[in-house]
Amino acid sequence: MSGGIDRRGLIGGLAMGAGLAAAAPAYGKAAPRDPQAPLGDGAGDRAYSLDLLRRMAEPVLGRMARGVLQREWKPELSPTWDGRNPRVAYLEAFGRLIDGMAPWLALPDDPSAEGRLRATLRAQALASYANAVDPKSPDYLLWRGHGQALVDSAYFTSALLRAPKALWEPLDRVTKTRIVEEIKQLRRISPPYQNWLLFAAMNEAFLFAIGEDWDPMRVDLTIKKMLEWYVGDGWYGDGEHFHFDYYNSYVIHPMLAQILATLAAGKPSFNNLRVAEVLALETKRMQRYAENLERMIGPDGAYAAIGRSLTYRIAVHQPLGYLAWHGQLPATLPPGQVRAATTASQRRVFADPSNFDADGFLTIGFTRHQPSLGDIYSNAGSMYIASEGLLALGLAPSDPYWTTPPQSWTMRKAYAGEDFRKDYYVNY
Repeated sequence: MSGGIDRRGLIGGLAMGAGLAAAAPAYGKAAPRDPQAPLGDGAGDRAYSLDLLRRMAEPVLGRMARGVLQREWKPELSPTWDGRNPRVAYLEAFGRLIDGMAPWLALPDDPSAEGRLRATLRAQALASYANAVDPKSPDYLLWRGHGQALVDSAYFTSALLRAPKALWEPLDRVTKTRIVEEIKQLRRISPPYQNWLLFAAMNEAFLFAIGEDWDPMRVDLTIKKMLEWYVGDGWYGDGEHFHFDYYNSYVIHPMLAQILATLAAGKPSFNNLRVAEVLALETKRMQRYAENLERMIGPDGAYAAIGRSLTYRIAVHQPLGYLAWHGQLPATLPPGQVRAATTASQRRVFADPSNFDADGFLTIGFTRHQPSLGDIYSNAGSMYIASEGLLALGLAPSDPYWTTPPQSWTMRKAYAGEDFRKDYYVNY
């Protein structure tokens, strides 16, 4: 379905982002942050976040670019592992990591140390994409086995939508053809009737954006089901029932918004789906959900440990970073306040060095290595969704997000006895 649209150039107009530079901070065992300690400036916050992204990226991309990741890394499995092929971990690690990195990788090159790091990691990412779909590569990913591939293929394609000029356009023709083939063959997987529908829809949105044959029904019906599953005040049910967990952060809000933005840019024809109206509504709902997330960050950066997949760590705050990156933070969430709150959470979660193993890979855990928190589907590759909490690195160092003085967030104000904004439900 094309409706006469020139979609082969569409993907080039979907990226956002600018530049970032940072110096690497030290890591090690740290005491909980003093809730009333002076807040750091934007340069220091950015330096910490960027070094955290570097630590996640280098062990994975450095090996996968050379085709030795699967030989040199045997990802940790949850003690309750359900027995699926453990090779699913490699697509999880790469797909999730690259999606969180994409806004930063899309930034222009510059001669700074940070710019050189970005150029290196971008080159490794491109080589990794090629190896991921090359059947002759030792790091060819498990596309044709367990249904888990549908999940992480969506992060794989989402990254290409977030950074088309950096990650899609430079790929050679053979690699592009292989990616399309792998994505289309995943249509064989029937997704569970919950957030998994968005994974199938994301892949179809990607195919639409690059001018390939796509299935509009998978996209149309997914969007309509999500609208039906909305339960109010910024929260969606994960299927027919509401789950008090963070899947609105890990999957639902960011993927729904990105799918809608892709469609809004390309303007395909639907019978009764008004994409622009739904995108505007979803943006308001994500802004409201972001208000809820910010209010759950405690004075020391700790946040509520609720629901399954807690080991995804700072991916909890993906909607805050997504809105910041797109310049869509609501007036109730000033950039300096969001930056201070989310960076405090990053420091709180990653204070313990056992969040990374001796080879530098992420471990199963929440605020340290805690394998008992793993779910039946959890492995060390799953943990790389934490990079989604770093989307704001796609903003330029000159952006107000990084230059605005830090501001105390809601819970820090509340427990310091300061005045803070009251909160009321919304009816959209």
